[in-house]
Amino acid sequence: MPSAHPHHVSIFGLGYVGAVTAGCLAELGHHIIGADVQQAKVDAFKAGISPIIEPELESLLQTAKREGRLDATTDATAAVKASQISIICVGTPSQAAGRLNLDFVRKVTAQIAAAIREKNQPHTILFRSTMLPGSTRAIVGVFLADLIKSGLLHVYYCPEFLREGTAVRDFRDPSLAAVGTHDGKAPATTEALDLLGFNAQILAWEGAELLKYACNYFHALKVGFANEIGRMAKHLGVDGARVMDVVCHDERLNISRYYMKPGNPFGGSCLPKDVNALSGLARIEGVNLPLLDHVMESNHAHLDALLDQITRKDARRIGLLGLAFKADTDDMRGSAMVAIAETLLGRGYQLRIYDPSINLTRLIGANEAEIQRRMPHLAQLLCATAEEVVRESDVIIASQKCVNVESLRDVAGAGKWVIDMNGWPELKALPWSYEGICW
Repeated sequence: MPSAHPHHVSIFGLGYVGAVTAGCLAELGHHIIGADVQQAKVDAFKAGISPIIEPELESLLQTAKREGRLDATTDATAAVKASQISIICVGTPSQAAGRLNLDFVRKVTAQIAAAIREKNQPHTILFRSTMLPGSTRAIVGVFLADLIKSGLLHVYYCPEFLREGTAVRDFRDPSLAAVGTHDGKAPATTEALDLLGFNAQILAWEGAELLKYACNYFHALKVGFANEIGRMAKHLGVDGARVMDVVCHDERLNISRYYMKPGNPFGGSCLPKDVNALSGLARIEGVNLPLLDHVMESNHAHLDALLDQITRKDARRIGLLGLAFKADTDDMRGSAMVAIAETLLGRGYQLRIYDPSINLTRLIGANEAEIQRRMPHLAQLLCATAEEVVRESDVIIASQKCVNVESLRDVAGAGKWVIDMNGWPELKALPWSYEGICW
């Protein structure tokens, strides 16, 4: 559907992302001027010839040329002066050790900045080149800060999620869209949302930059996971494709949001045992599964990060809100909070614990044996109320949402720290220092 508010848009970099963005925005009725340093690419683009092989793209460019909405130039200043919005899509190639080369982005940004100063009219820049978190803010600080301060310029970071072979379809019907702003609040102008932000999620610049990497890392992780399960299945004579197909049938836990939230390390009676068991079998059978082998190491690293966060506070009185491995259970087998409690007690910290699900008289079997082995004096550490824990502690680790936060207001005060493990926003409203393990 054509845009109700067509814009004149300059697109810097006529490679894969730039060409697709140009063709799809032209389809929506926007006027496009491409900018690139290669004259041959510019000449072909002006003629409506796609610089890449991508279904439907050349047809879109031909239509835009025929309707007078497509142009291209090697002159960056001319491109900026002919547009109100510039989209930066130049390459960010890899250097040694995986570092990105941002020279093209910096050069184009400097050219655009000079042209805006010369034009002296309001302008918007959308960065679309893939860059590591912090890059946009650093580039803005060097090249664009004065323009933003003067009110001439708005800057957004809009990651792209275009797959080769389906890029036009992905642009028309994006599975994900995001717009990064300097403060993570709604854009001050509508251009980013009009052009690239179909039902967009709003993040800070750094969050939008990291989002691109999080998505690609997750895709890589899924491919690696499926391949390792497949190798194990083949070794065992099992149909790995069928196993993974059935895994994907579970949309409540496997293909869902359920485990996709930073917070506590995993624990309990199942996950640690089963992760260790399959990794152990693979080692015995000589099947190399490096991704799966490092899952427990990753979990331990997260636990170490929490412990470091606690001990950096230089306080000796620690309180735990929640001891079991998750809320609404008394199962302490594999609980990260039990491991934290063990370590802190071993280092001489004073500890107070509140967990409404734990009744020591009702512990049985392996759960009772585990706690007797690891924390035989637990009864002396448990408090009847969360208020008592907070009153007697300087650092409180909130691992479970196991209490009415307002009931803590009278005992929460200046000088106390709360470490939020699972995103409990009500904690921020109390008069203490707040931080999260992952936010």
